[in-house]
Amino acid sequence: MELAKRLMESGLPNPLDITFILPVLNETDSLRETVETIVRVADDHVHEILIITAEHTSPPSLQVAEQLAHERPGKTRMHRQQLPRLGGALQDAFRQAAGTHVMLMASDLETDPQEIPRFIEKMQQSGCEIVCGSRWLAGGGFEGYGPLRMALNWIFQRAFARLYSVRLTDLTFAYRLYRRDVLEGIEWDELGHPFLLECLLKPLRLGARAAEVPCRWRSRREGESAGSFRQMFQYVPLALRLRMRKIKRSKPA
Repeated sequence: MELAKRLMESGLPNPLDITFILPVLNETDSLRETVETIVRVADDHVHEILIITAEHTSPPSLQVAEQLAHERPGKTRMHRQQLPRLGGALQDAFRQAAGTHVMLMASDLETDPQEIPRFIEKMQQSGCEIVCGSRWLAGGGFEGYGPLRMALNWIFQRAFARLYSVRLTDLTFAYRLYRRDVLEGIEWDELGHPFLLECLLKPLRLGARAAEVPCRWRSRREGESAGSFRQMFQYVPLALRLRMRKIKRSKPA
């Protein structure tokens, strides 16, 4: 709550207008806690909370999502994804988002919603179009992340940053705040977890500026993770491919 209090007292410019994107598969209590925390720490900045459901979203999760939408009509809404997998869910959400800004995060508390004020403060102070959460900055970190997985993550982050000549320390953490217009008109390729890297690299290639704030990753408390150790290696060919390609933004119709 100290972060939220500091944000309210900071005297920064007008509130942002954020669509918070929450993909849901098997989260219940953590989904509710995430939504309630968003409202508590960032209410003035909430345009909407967009809960993305899928064919395989569990009935208990759907029930909680429906309850949340009913409790905050007009502020919390559900959308059934049309494209498959995580990348498809996020692509659908980007098109559905109505706020001027988009917050990408998890509904299982792996991304701590208490840290949202850091993103808002950095976005308002830095003038950047993207604010990324970093587990590798001082004040960030990992809880429940195996040592081998952590070592490989560190190697991949350093390699991706060098390949793209950026000073970012965490290019794959799914905790980011975007100005929505930097996502518009981009043709996306990935439907799986590598989309988390694609949706950062393509805006960067198109000239978007990014800053970072420290964040902690915590292993989920309920349900099963959709991620896997092998998925880390799927980021490599994507990063190489996008580095060699010319990235274009489609013209408005």
